[in-house]
Amino acid sequence: MIKISVIGTGNLAQHLISAFQLSDEIELVQIFARNRDKILDPSYSEKIVYVFEELIPVDLIIIAVSDQAIADVSSKIPFKNSLVVHTSGTISLDALSDSNRKGVFYPLQTFTQNKKISFTEIPICIETENATDFQLLEKVAKSISDKIFAINSEQRKSLHVAAVFVCNFVNHLYHIGNSICEDNKVDFEILKPLILETANKILEMSPKEAQTGPAKRNDQNIIQTHLEFLMDQNQRNIYQVITNSILENGKEL
Repeated sequence: MIKISVIGTGNLAQHLISAFQLSDEIELVQIFARNRDKILDPSYSEKIVYVFEELIPVDLIIIAVSDQAIADVSSKIPFKNSLVVHTSGTISLDALSDSNRKGVFYPLQTFTQNKKISFTEIPICIETENATDFQLLEKVAKSISDKIFAINSEQRKSLHVAAVFVCNFVNHLYHIGNSICEDNKVDFEILKPLILETANKILEMSPKEAQTGPAKRNDQNIIQTHLEFLMDQNQRNIYQVITNSILENGKEL
């Protein structure tokens, strides 16, 4: 059994804790909570500690806190030469304290509180300073996921930027679409089959091949009609920027 402690009680930390609890290869030893008011599953109560001095040696310490807190938290871990990893998509491995061996354990997925998710299909990007630690981290990753990738800090940063485009920005566009429907007394449910088909297409073809719509066809009449319809200046600006990007992309063909 690989002994692990998790530092953090946020969305990602709680999902990781749940996944490790289901693994036959992992023993979750401790959970470090900086916030005593954070609600955790009562079954974890005996594992929770609130001060760094109460941490005990394990095979792996996973820091699952905000990016801004990683360096400070890693500097307070009361061990030398332990394997300590963070879970950030943007922070370099070098941000961790030099007192311990460093690594990154980055699950590339969006996590929402109280929304159950299976880790089996979640890509986990790992990075370490040496081969031995990589083997350990890979074993941990494989205990909860079938998709493991060796990704360095620069590659991970590019993945995180790309993820903002395909996840956070796309979700914001859903919000805009929902607002347009509400303003015009149309049920947003009508758009959901279209949303699902658009997402499913890129499982079989590239996003460039899957692109459709008036900008793809360079249908200026429809584009102008849409711009005139939009009364919200922010929505109009977003429509124009994305339309121009699609038009420019088409010129590359």
